Amino acid sequence: MNDKLLDNDFAQVTATRLNTNALTNETSEDGHKIISICHQYCTARLSLYGGQVLSFVPAGHKDIFWLSDSAYYQAGKAIRGGIPLCWPWFGANDKSQGELKAGNHGFARQVNWLVDEITADESGVTVILTLSGEQQHPLWPNRYQLRQTLFFGKCFKQRLAMTNLSESDAQYSAALHSYFRVSNPKNIKIDALTGVNFDDKLTATSNQQINPVSCVGEIDREYHSSDAMTLLDTQWQRKIEVTSENCQQWVLWNPGVELAKTMADIHNGGEQEYVCLEAANSKWQDLPAGQTVVISQEVKVLNL
Repeated sequence: MNDKLLDNDFAQVTATRLNTNALTNETSEDGHKIISICHQYCTARLSLYGGQVLSFVPAGHKDIFWLSDSAYYQAGKAIRGGIPLCWPWFGANDKSQGELKAGNHGFARQVNWLVDEITADESGVTVILTLSGEQQHPLWPNRYQLRQTLFFGKCFKQRLAMTNLSESDAQYSAALHSYFRVSNPKNIKIDALTGVNFDDKLTATSNQQINPVSCVGEIDREYHSSDAMTLLDTQWQRKIEVTSENCQQWVLWNPGVELAKTMADIHNGGEQEYVCLEAANSKWQDLPAGQTVVISQEVKVLNL
């Protein structure tokens, strides 16, 4: 499927031998294209604005991802929830200087992506999205292509291939900024973070996670680990297993009550409904001229 199919009926794009599959094309109030997926193993939604997964509901489970009721769907704004893509930099760009400023988390989450291909079979639905450009931002002028491969089935897989198409080397930092829907942050245990070194962005200190981690906000930490993580929800009696490839950190974030009150795109009490655990390369990484670098994650959910 190419970008011309954006105006076609996605429900017609189904694989042979597949009985329970439907794809529909929606348009938000602000004109953004949203793809809805219905498969025997899951339902899902993703926005072409930002190339952003909004929802993934495996059969027999609640949604894995949280989406704010007050999220913006408009140019220049990131969609609050799902999996925003932080690229080509994570957080504030420390290369900003003078009048050359950069907003947090780069530009990939605030531009329209194209559909390259959609395929489906008995195991699930695969959507490939692409984004390419040059001189996209003064602080990141390289010609590039992003290719995001998303698989929706019994599990969810996300692969982001970053290609530097220019003749000059570049650097990137990035995060797959997952908002995991939970019963309440106070009910969440992430035992794999115990003993892990972390940088605390709120206190500007580095430390080691000696005690069991608390997910109650305000919290903003970069844990230096690439190990598999499990979010255990003691109230909903489920666990979300997350693995990553070629990511050096896990970023744990929740704004807490007071900060959330200042954020217009988080609905009242919304910060009590999610925990962000982000597969990330929060420090600058090399992206040599003509080369491709890939990061990815896989998410599974199990009832206890």
